[in-house]
Amino acid sequence: MSSFLNVVAVSGSLHAPSKTTALVREIIRVLEHTLDGAVQVHARTIELSDIGHDFAGALRRDELSPAAEDALRSIEGADLLIVASPVYRASFTGLFKHVFDFVGQYALLDTPVLLAATGGSDRHALIIDHQLRPLFSFFQALTLPLGVYAKDADFTDYVVTDPALDERIVQAINRGLPLIRARFTAPVGVSDYVGTW
Repeated sequence: MSSFLNVVAVSGSLHAPSKTTALVREIIRVLEHTLDGAVQVHARTIELSDIGHDFAGALRRDELSPAAEDALRSIEGADLLIVASPVYRASFTGLFKHVFDFVGQYALLDTPVLLAATGGSDRHALIIDHQLRPLFSFFQALTLPLGVYAKDADFTDYVVTDPALDERIVQAINRGLPLIRARFTAPVGVSDYVGTW
């Protein structure tokens, strides 16, 4: 328990720039705006387009590079985990799954997880409930009630520009706040404010 919220986001995209990474950054931005200074947010984004090669050739955790091990420790130590993947052949990317294959089976126990995904059209939106939610249920994490799905038309030049998408992000965060609250202790003087979320 801490006086700040340690947020770790994982973008499963294999490309940069990436709509998936843009979505993750927008979720973090909206989260910080929602908390509005009541809690200090420390956010780290892990992009598989940057670090994926450190995982690709490893079969066991002790074969991972120091950078990959550092990323795993960040994931396992998060107060709030944001995970997002582009839809690839009706599921998340293989490298995204490979990364989470190294995460300790009980390391995410009771960790709030906001699920997100991107795809070409709304037809792929069920990835959140049919693919991502079962994966994090295995870890006994607390997946937030609402996930966030974004389609190509929600972005312009890799920036979220659809107000309806921002509304969905706000709704997902607000519905998840009761689970997120339990992950930190508010600093002295703001506990009454935090209770009004």
